[in-house]
Amino acid sequence: MLLFARKILKYTTYFLLGNVVFVGGYLLVAFCFSRIAVNQDNVKIKKEIAIYIKTNGVHTDIVVPTKHQIINWSSTIPYSNTTLNDTTMAYLALGWGDKGFYLETPTWADLKVSTAFNAAFALGTTALHATYYAQMTENESCKKIIISNVQYVALTQYILNSLQLKNNSAIYIKTTANYGNTDAFYEANGSYSMLHTCNTWANNALKACGQKACLWTPFDTGIFLKYN
Repeated sequence: MLLFARKILKYTTYFLLGNVVFVGGYLLVAFCFSRIAVNQDNVKIKKEIAIYIKTNGVHTDIVVPTKHQIINWSSTIPYSNTTLNDTTMAYLALGWGDKGFYLETPTWADLKVSTAFNAAFALGTTALHATYYAQMTENESCKKIIISNVQYVALTQYILNSLQLKNNSAIYIKTTANYGNTDAFYEANGSYSMLHTCNTWANNALKACGQKACLWTPFDTGIFLKYN
């Protein structure tokens, strides 16, 4: 019996140490890779369209003008899917993430082990969260980026590729998990994991349109350090 208890203790210790090493290694790689910048030189790019990056302290959104000659987002992501249905909203914030987190975890206290496990290991599905804003205010958590029309086309295509579309419209998810009266959720493509998080998606969006970004990041911090 004593021998069995020692074996249990031994393997438990190995398990705990393994987890500590794994988490520590993950955080170290995330820190190093997020400090390596790509697309640093944009001096010769035409400054034609204002977009924004916005964070709530954890999650990064890409904010685009609702209506532009290149795309009218309200046709793909209708105002009518929001409770307020205000057609004067000039900006649309877009964030990609794990569907379980979005719809089943209104607060961290509601987080289930199964939801976290599925998200970490790409076992769940994904959703796009779209929020309309009347205006954008620049501050520490919201940065303006001026890009060219060509770059905006690339960004638009990246976002559209992230959405599941039917008849050129995003597939609306009916839910009561909305954060306010100007947002809605839509079915998305791709798999969320600890290697491809909501912030990785936003970082890749910046890469897609030639803007400053991290080599790789699962967190928002590295992204915003590029725009301080």
